Amino acid sequence: MKFSLRQIEYFVATAETGSIVQASRQIPISQPAISAAIAHLESVFGVSLFIRHHAQGLSLTPEGRMVLQEARGLLSQAEELGSSLNGMLGRVQGEVIVGCMTTLFPLLAPDLIQNFSAIYPEARLRVIAGHHEELTEKLRDGEVSVMIGYNMPVPQEISFQPLSALPPYVFTSVDHPLARLDHVRLEDLVDEPFLLLDLPFSRDYFLQLFSSAGVTPRIAGHYPSMDVIRSLAARGVGFGLGNARPRNQNALDGKPLAYLGLEDECAPLIYGLFTVTGQRIPLRVSAFLDMCIETLSNRNLPGTI
Repeated sequence: MKFSLRQIEYFVATAETGSIVQASRQIPISQPAISAAIAHLESVFGVSLFIRHHAQGLSLTPEGRMVLQEARGLLSQAEELGSSLNGMLGRVQGEVIVGCMTTLFPLLAPDLIQNFSAIYPEARLRVIAGHHEELTEKLRDGEVSVMIGYNMPVPQEISFQPLSALPPYVFTSVDHPLARLDHVRLEDLVDEPFLLLDLPFSRDYFLQLFSSAGVTPRIAGHYPSMDVIRSLAARGVGFGLGNARPRNQNALDGKPLAYLGLEDECAPLIYGLFTVTGQRIPLRVSAFLDMCIETLSNRNLPGTI
């Protein structure tokens, strides 16, 4: 073979970061070593893999994009081979990359990372946050091995393993007139300003709750971050809806929140594990899936009430 897997690794890191400097920090390896590897691959393949932009990093040529796709597959196959050999020895090693919905990420990621590394010290867990559509694409493209999210529509080739149900709840400022109640109905909130979590599928779920109750909310703002909504609600700007009810009843700025249950018959969100159907799962990934099923099935989400 006229090139090595290490040279391919350097090329992929440079392509994904768009910079030899960033790639050298990520791997880590010296910049000259990465430059030499890329030059060697360009010589072997007989094409330019990158367009060099003065002081603005690199961008892939059309040929470079084709090579990147194949290179990722080659590295993935090499990693699976190593995992298979480790599996024969009963060892869980290597990196597991997991995608997690943004609303679940701050609650789940710390527990998952700590628990996985404690059980399998030779393995590494990397958890990245994203919204439903974004993570679904990453799962299909092989950028993540597992996706943790809600029971929302997914392509047919993706399987879902439910873990637990998360019923919706209301949160307001502690000074809100409704804050003294334990439960409210959605119709009690129609005249109140609603702060909508504006993420793909999430917005449809929350709006469907009102529709099912036969009422229309007065939307005061659309926000892509639950933390922003919690901070605004704590300031009395409006109320929010969520499914993961943190034990911490303070917004990021320290202002307190009140949590209220819903009397309406509302469909909960079911969160769980998504994997590609029929895909051969490496030992390290199956070990992660087993850990999640054992520690999270039919239990409270970590850090929640």
